[in-house]
Amino acid sequence: MRHHLILRVVSKLLIPFILLYALYVQFHGDFGPGGGFQAGVIFAAAFVLYALIFGVQAARKAFPDSWLAILIPLGVLIFAGTGIASLLLGGTFLDYDVLASTPTGGQHLGILVVEFGVGVTVTAVMIAIFFAYAGRTHEIQDDDW
Repeated sequence: MRHHLILRVVSKLLIPFILLYALYVQFHGDFGPGGGFQAGVIFAAAFVLYALIFGVQAARKAFPDSWLAILIPLGVLIFAGTGIASLLLGGTFLDYDVLASTPTGGQHLGILVVEFGVGVTVTAVMIAIFFAYAGRTHEIQDDDW
């Protein structure tokens, strides 16, 4: 891999802002456009950019496979756990009204937690998909056609 100094410097400057923007999209999702899916893709895009500039091995060190194995089901459990908490508190599945003392407070809390779970899962799945394809090395031979 050739070292491109300008790309490395610019990406080191941009990646923190990309992650910050992903946090904005994540936590602004209950008030306007955005939310867990969009924020998850933006988070993953920052790691993909890192992998493209610094190499897949460096990206795997920054975001190990063990984290992926934990975060993918954790996000699903957060999502499902919110629904189960609603059931246990006397509501229906993902009925956020019962999660706080007021229905409006419950709605805000519920959507925040659910969107966080979605964001965690989408981030981890997108990075896992990238690592799965980036780790493949297969040279095309004439007989592959």
